[in-house]
Amino acid sequence: MMEIAFTKISSKGQIVLPSEMRKNIEEGEKLLIIKSNRIFIIKKASEVSKKFGKDIMLAKRIFDK
Repeated sequence: MMEIAFTKISSKGQIVLPSEMRKNIEEGEKLLIIKSNRIFIIKKASEVSKKFGKDIMLAKRIFDK
């Protein structure tokens, strides 16, 4: 399911994830961020493993559009 929300970036570069989008994310949990131009993909680092190659392939498909 896709969810969409708006947030702001602080003067320190911090991003607040809207409460409805951080249901399964704990304080202090590491996140992987993939950036290309103006597109960002954020994923829980704990879910990055053998599927990392698939994540990169998905990012390339999104970024190449």
